[in-house]
Amino acid sequence: MPRPRRVYHFSMTQAGTTTHLLYLHGFRSSPQSAKSRLMAQWVAREHADATWWCPQLPVSPREAMDMLLRGVADWPRAHMAVVGSSLGGYYATRLAEALGCRAVLLNPAVFAARDLSRHVGTHALWHDPQQHIAFTAAHVEELRALECAGPADPSRYFLLAAKGDEVLDWREMTARYPGVQLRLLETGDHGISDFEDHLAPVMAFLDLA
Repeated sequence: MPRPRRVYHFSMTQAGTTTHLLYLHGFRSSPQSAKSRLMAQWVAREHADATWWCPQLPVSPREAMDMLLRGVADWPRAHMAVVGSSLGGYYATRLAEALGCRAVLLNPAVFAARDLSRHVGTHALWHDPQQHIAFTAAHVEELRALECAGPADPSRYFLLAAKGDEVLDWREMTARYPGVQLRLLETGDHGISDFEDHLAPVMAFLDLA
């Protein structure tokens, strides 16, 4: 017998089904990440009429943000949402604050310029080691220019943070996003390798369950 679907209740200022969903991957990642593929499969199966966009992000933060703002320019603000993992969570926050849309943050980078300043250089992509990116000091400054404060409306945010994150500090995440819908994992890892177990409440928050 199929398992009964659990019902999750959330309080949001902009209630309503998400019809347009944007997914932003992290540093050195791609649309081939496990989390993005799981979400894409869910949307295709449960909400085939929804718009799904998971682009390969340029290494330049400025170019990435310009591309994203152009790409969602015609999306309905009250029925769009952005999901961001790691560095993608940093971008998602900037977009959500600029557009007033909902956001789901998965182990988001909080101080991206500070943390990625240690990674200036050439790197292989996780899902295609034959491809490389050149991350420069200029890109660090572009990240610094995109930094914004905590959310103006915490009810528009869902934060999934893992205490076992080996890359980023969950305490910085929760401090940056006070009052948001929080799912705090007692263990876990940066990639949230058990993300499938947490997908249902994420989609419920987006009214896509």
